Amino acid sequence: MIDLRPINAILGLFVTLLGAMMLLPALVDLLAGSDDWSVFAASSAVSIFIGVALYSSGRTKEPPKLNVRQAFLLTTLSWSVLALFASLPFMWSQLNLSFGGAVFEAMSGLTTTGSSVITGLDALPPGLLLWRALLHFYGGIGIIVIALAVLPMLRVGGMQLFRTESSDKSEKMFPAAAQIAASTFGIYAGLNLLCIVAYTLAGMTAFDAVLHGMSTVATGGFSSHDASLGYYDSPTIEWIATLFMISGALPFALYIQVLRGRPAQLTRNPEVRLFLIIVAVVAVLLVIYQERSGIAHGQTAVRHAIFHVVNLMSTTGFAIVDYSAWGAFSDALFFCVMFLGGCMGSTAGGFKMFRLIVVAKTTLQQFMQMLYPNGIFPLTYDRRPMGDDVSSSVFAFSMLYVAVFIFVAVTLAASGLDFITALSASISALGNVGPGLGPLVGPAGNFSTIGEGNLWLLSFTMLVGRLELFTVLVLVLPRFWRS
Repeated sequence: MIDLRPINAILGLFVTLLGAMMLLPALVDLLAGSDDWSVFAASSAVSIFIGVALYSSGRTKEPPKLNVRQAFLLTTLSWSVLALFASLPFMWSQLNLSFGGAVFEAMSGLTTTGSSVITGLDALPPGLLLWRALLHFYGGIGIIVIALAVLPMLRVGGMQLFRTESSDKSEKMFPAAAQIAASTFGIYAGLNLLCIVAYTLAGMTAFDAVLHGMSTVATGGFSSHDASLGYYDSPTIEWIATLFMISGALPFALYIQVLRGRPAQLTRNPEVRLFLIIVAVVAVLLVIYQERSGIAHGQTAVRHAIFHVVNLMSTTGFAIVDYSAWGAFSDALFFCVMFLGGCMGSTAGGFKMFRLIVVAKTTLQQFMQMLYPNGIFPLTYDRRPMGDDVSSSVFAFSMLYVAVFIFVAVTLAASGLDFITALSASISALGNVGPGLGPLVGPAGNFSTIGEGNLWLLSFTMLVGRLELFTVLVLVLPRFWRS
């Protein structure tokens, strides 16, 4: 049997913190004269009460120590349980969302996906808008900590390559996570503050700047306007968003290296290089396509191309125009970059640059072995040797990633959704991208009309994609639960 006491204690802390965060939108709504302040107050009371009860049931004199199975279970339960509590304000507020819709919105916020079932954002009470942004902020730092401290220890999807001595043993996972959280929170908060200030100077109201700042650095995509960043029609705001979306999609561990006086680490990193190269190449193709198709010209074409490529590769999910209406060629390019995603240890989702590099290098190695059977071609990553366990883990992840994508897309299509909607909604949820393609779930639409069952399916897909597939799916194996 799995000892649930340390899991309850840590989960209780997370739920209590979430409940405390609900007091911020409660205060904002109270000051704004919105009746929804009582909804957040009630949600906060319920969350804090249950969070404290969970913590008390699992508290021990010693610091929590987790074995591998407990770590898998805690990681999945954290996002699942937090999404349930985070959905309370959406269900109890004037939005009156269904249970499935509320959980979808909360899961989308915590996984920094940015897909939404809410319309009429411009008329919403400020508390609900702030709550959506806070979910991005909370989920963003949680994702970074899990990616840097937990998943490498669990050897998920090739991430064992990023293990450090402090995370080699499972009993050291919780102290390592706490240490990484402390060191990265300052960087994460600093980027949020810089983004908020930049948005304010560019003409946003202070409230909008706070909301969009948290959404941008977390590569989430929630906005306070139905038109997203297109509401402002401001090139300056779009360039600011582009810069900070890139900052959120790069490995946060490298920012620590930069602050320690090693800025060259950022430019030498293979993930960073590949990410920027792909952005540049796809943006050039889109500029040419816009010019030849008459969609946009000159600086506007360049700005729109770079913004939307960065937006989708960083899996943020903002929009300034309805890019899904540009045509089949642009849809194909956008679909590819939605699939790729950002870098390891960032707030971005997707397949990740690291895995793309490993797949490419392993494939090249196979070709070289065919040409020179007696040759020795060691695999390296960032000048470090890469074991066979890493490449095999990445290939297993790749196969499972494609399998889950196909399964979800086929299931959505079977429910009656059209082909483009089913494909793009599947990869959008699995890669934590946000909007899909087409009129229904594209940047000009949302997910409110796809059906309750599909909302539950996509909520689970967002969870699976954010936690790197194996972390969640290993729980369905009967062997996991055996002593």
